[in-house]
Amino acid sequence: MSFQAASKRDKEISKKLCFLLRHGAVKKGLAIRPDGFVEVSKVLKAIADCSLIDLQRIVATDDKQRFTLHVGKELWIKANQGHSIAQVNSLSIRYLINVSFDIIHGTYFSQWEKIRSEGISRMTRNHIHFAKGLNFICGLRQDCEVFIYIDFPKASRDGIKFYESENNVILSPGDFDGYIKPQYFLKVITQSG
Repeated sequence: MSFQAASKRDKEISKKLCFLLRHGAVKKGLAIRPDGFVEVSKVLKAIADCSLIDLQRIVATDDKQRFTLHVGKELWIKANQGHSIAQVNSLSIRYLINVSFDIIHGTYFSQWEKIRSEGISRMTRNHIHFAKGLNFICGLRQDCEVFIYIDFPKASRDGIKFYESENNVILSPGDFDGYIKPQYFLKVITQSG
């Protein structure tokens, strides 16, 4: 198999893995722990044409560090963030008390007017995702058009919690309704400046 074919196949497996570990484990009948881990043997049965070697390579080479493998009595795997499964509620994340970096949410012009009036919603996920600075590897998509800087001190004083995932993505459940309201926007810039 050529490198290009392997790369395309790895991307397909990675997408399936993301969906399974973030959103579909329960629907597929897989036991998922509160920390997000699922037994690798069960994952391999759920994703056709994926071997343990494929899985290890994908985890090791993923540029966004989306996954963590853990060896115990069994081999376990989890997605580091992005879950919509309610029972995943104790990820290995660090609570942030103070920050020395910008907390930024990236979005698109098509969403900006709604966000501007209502705030950033976690939608069906457990957390809203942010980047540490303008980080296009972990936290921001390359094609984002609008960058919302969060006033961390003000949001924190008002009880909004922020965490850092194992792959350096900043996460917040938002307020009681799952939002970071516009009053916590420090500044907003567009891709063009």
